[in-house]
Amino acid sequence: MKIYESKEELIDAIRNSFNKYLAEFSHVSEDDKNKIMNGVDKTPSQNISYQLGWVNLLLKWEKDEKAGIQVITPKEGFKWNNLGTLYQEFYQEYGQHSLNENTVLLSNKVDEVIDWVQSLTDDELFSINQRKWATTPAQWPVYKWIHINTVAPFTNFRTQIRKWKRLQQ
Repeated sequence: MKIYESKEELIDAIRNSFNKYLAEFSHVSEDDKNKIMNGVDKTPSQNISYQLGWVNLLLKWEKDEKAGIQVITPKEGFKWNNLGTLYQEFYQEYGQHSLNENTVLLSNKVDEVIDWVQSLTDDELFSINQRKWATTPAQWPVYKWIHINTVAPFTNFRTQIRKWKRLQQ
């Protein structure tokens, strides 16, 4: 997993990977957003819904902990070893929106993540045991949670949208 030297480097990675990811949706029509293609894991609508779901959960974990609410990860009623039903919830919740609406929603949430990263101290971002929700047997600092819910999927799922568009032609 990528190691960042500063919060600015993490923010740049989030922005760059997100902008490239978002650009992939520019030629996906609303009529085709739910079209399934063999060899591609998710439809375009599912792809962006997945991203919205995880970014929203990440922000909710932080908000709830700050409010003194016990955080249950990944989400109350769901287990880490059975995420398929959580993904279905994401698809159902966000799939009702147009792709344009979802890109605007996701853009706003990514801006929230960036604002949050900017507000964190270096210790909060890069040291372990800074948040209860991030204290797991893996002992990840908060920045790794941010990376795996932003930079990594924006980068990896971008290739899925590309493949979907290639097969669509």
